[in-house]
Amino acid sequence: MRTIQATYCYRLEPSPEQAASLLQFAGARRWIWNWGLARKREHYAASKQSLSYNDLAGELKLLKQQPQTAWLRDVDSQLLQQALRDLDQAFKKFFSKQTKFPRFKSRKSDKARFRIPQRVVLEGTKVSIPKIGLVRVRLHRPLLGKSKSATFVQEPDGHWYVAFVVEQEIEERTARPIKQAIGIDVGLKSFLVGSDGRQIENPRYYRTQMRKLRRAQQALSRKQRGSANRQKARKQLARIHQKVRHQRLDFLHKHSTQLVREHDLIAIENLSVRGLAKTKLSTSVLDAAWATFRQFLTYKADWQNKHLIVIERFFPSSRLCGVCGKKNDVLTLTDRVWTCACGASHDRDLNAARNILAQGLHLFSQNVAVGHTETQNACGVSISPVFATGSGR
Repeated sequence: MRTIQATYCYRLEPSPEQAASLLQFAGARRWIWNWGLARKREHYAASKQSLSYNDLAGELKLLKQQPQTAWLRDVDSQLLQQALRDLDQAFKKFFSKQTKFPRFKSRKSDKARFRIPQRVVLEGTKVSIPKIGLVRVRLHRPLLGKSKSATFVQEPDGHWYVAFVVEQEIEERTARPIKQAIGIDVGLKSFLVGSDGRQIENPRYYRTQMRKLRRAQQALSRKQRGSANRQKARKQLARIHQKVRHQRLDFLHKHSTQLVREHDLIAIENLSVRGLAKTKLSTSVLDAAWATFRQFLTYKADWQNKHLIVIERFFPSSRLCGVCGKKNDVLTLTDRVWTCACGASHDRDLNAARNILAQGLHLFSQNVAVGHTETQNACGVSISPVFATGSGR
C-alpha cells in the first residue's frame, strides 16, 4: 500500500454569527502575518539576523497577554501559529529564489482565508470548527481518509468553503501490460484530437460569457465606491466568473477521468502554456486550461496505476509524416490538411496525435527496458535526432 493526498472541498452554510466569526478568524490570520513580517524586518534592520518561527511563536504567546491584543485569545491558537509557519515558508522560498519578497496583506485586496491543521472534524452534515462550533456543510460526497488540515476560504461571491486535505491508502503501482493507448493533441479549434479519431470540441466557456461579464463590469464601474449597491454588483460579477470556472473544471474532470479509465497509457505534449499565454492568443489559451487538464491526467493516472508519457516540447508532431517519417519544414499553421512527398495525405491534428502516440510508446518501451516502470516524462531519455530538431509545431 502507498499513501496519497486528496482534497475534498465543501460549501459551508454558516449562520450570521458564525460568518462573522469566520471573518474574524481570517482577519486575525492577516493581522498576525503583517505583525510577523514587521517584526522580521525590524529585527533584521537592528541586528542583521533573521527571526525564526520559534522566536515569533514565543513573542506571540506574550502578545496575547497584552491588553491591546487580548482579542487574539478568541481565535484558535493553531490558526495563528499556522500563519507564522506560512510566513516562515514564504521567506524560505524567497531566499531560494522561488518567489518575491513577502509583502504585507491588505484587508481590501487579500482574500479572506485561514488554515487550521488539526481539530477540524466533519460530524454528519456539519463541520466542527474550534471556538466557532458546528457549521452546516453541503456534503455532496463522503470524506474518505485521514484529515491532515482544513483550509477555509471566502470566495468573492461571499460564500464560504472548507477544503480538507486527507491521506488515503491505495494499492502499490505494479507493472501491467499496455492494452489500450492513446495520443492526445490539444488545440484551440478542438480541445483535443485523439489518435483513435475522437475529437472533442472546445467549449470556450469564458468566450461565451464575455457579454455578461462586460455588462456586469460596466454596472460595477458605475456604482459609488463604498456603497451597498457596489457590493451587490461586485458579487454579481463574481458569480459569473465562478460559473465559468465551475463549468471549465467540470468539463476537464469528466474528460480526464474518461481518458484514464479507458486507456492504460496516455501520451501528451509538453506545451509551453506560460509562453503561449503572452501571445495574442492568450485569452483562448487560458480559457482552454491545458495545464490544468494535464495536472488532472497526471494524478488520476497515478492513482489508477496508469501511465502518462509527456513528450518533449520540440517534438515535431504536426510536421512529421506518420507513414514515411519525413519532416515537412514548410508546413504552416493555416495548413490543416497536407500531403507528404510519399503521397500520404494527413489531417494535421490527427496526424499529430498519432505521432505523439508513437513517440510515447517508444519512450515507454525504452524506460521499461532499463527498469523504470513508472514513466511520467521523457527527462533523461535519449531522443532520435530527427525528433529533437526543428520548430515543433
